[in-house]
Amino acid sequence: MLFRESEVVELEAIRRMIKETDGDRFESMRCLNQELTFEDAQKEFALRMVEFGPQQMRSLKLIDQDNLYSNLGQLLSDQCVHTVKVAVFQGTDQTIFRDRREFTGSLLRQMNEVYDFIDFYNQTRATINKLVRTDVRDYPELAIRETLLNLLVHRDYSFSASAIINIYRDRIEFVSIGGLVPGIELEDIMAGISVCRNQDLANVFYRLHLIEAYGTGMGKIMKAYENLAEKPIIETTKNTFKIILPNVNAKHEYEYEYKNRNRNNYNIIAEPQLVYSVKPKKKLSDAEERILEYARIYGAITRKDAIRLLGVSTSTASRIIQKMVKNNLLMQNGKARNTHYTIVNH
Repeated sequence: MLFRESEVVELEAIRRMIKETDGDRFESMRCLNQELTFEDAQKEFALRMVEFGPQQMRSLKLIDQDNLYSNLGQLLSDQCVHTVKVAVFQGTDQTIFRDRREFTGSLLRQMNEVYDFIDFYNQTRATINKLVRTDVRDYPELAIRETLLNLLVHRDYSFSASAIINIYRDRIEFVSIGGLVPGIELEDIMAGISVCRNQDLANVFYRLHLIEAYGTGMGKIMKAYENLAEKPIIETTKNTFKIILPNVNAKHEYEYEYKNRNRNNYNIIAEPQLVYSVKPKKKLSDAEERILEYARIYGAITRKDAIRLLGVSTSTASRIIQKMVKNNLLMQNGKARNTHYTIVNH
């Protein structure tokens, strides 16, 4: 049976009304799939020294009074059907993709893998003041952590759409499915008032010491940017909740590029009479520029780093690196597993 668009909207309104009036929550409902495994959950609980057996699963409400798995059980299981999609863009819009991934499996596995993925792109800018070196990451790690946990804990899992994280040059946007809980306004959230959509899921994260108390996450995110010019931005719609974290180093990067634009485009070569001529540099590919940028920031790059950075095969990464060595852009150091590449100083 096919529904017209207006009928679909009406059905959605009815679904919401039933959900809000009968008090049922998605996480407490019985899961349709009763063939669940919990390998990743067991690892995470063991890592945090929290017991995870049948008794604990019942007390945490992964298993109901009839010994059947709830939807919360599915969220933490290896068979979780909900995903997080992360995209990395070259500039400040969605014109050019640099990388994209979809993370699946238990929410606990997604939590760790998404954080590691974002952390890889959270670069460090170093400034030197006399003998003092100061390292500043693009995004405060505390803000990344709390925003990611907010995305996972407060999402409306009755929707099947993926949660979205978009990484731009000047910001990261975390888009959670499901707007604010009915009766709560954005001002309430900023004031520290928390009405948790997924109370049992939040309790699991609390038991794992991932969150300390309800309603503190937003304050921690803002606190991480307390002494910075740029501040996080929160946007809400009926079905989405978006947190935008600004890149605190973006302004410095733009200023550096502006000052060095001409210098980067040309090499100055001395002639016999001390007269200088201008010779255009050979244009680098996007992959070569990204490899050089990575090696400049971290001091060196390995083939494994290049594979992950570019999202290419081993053979392609090797070909690009060897070409850069041949063109005197990179220098090979070490042998076998210890092989790494550094920038050639001209």
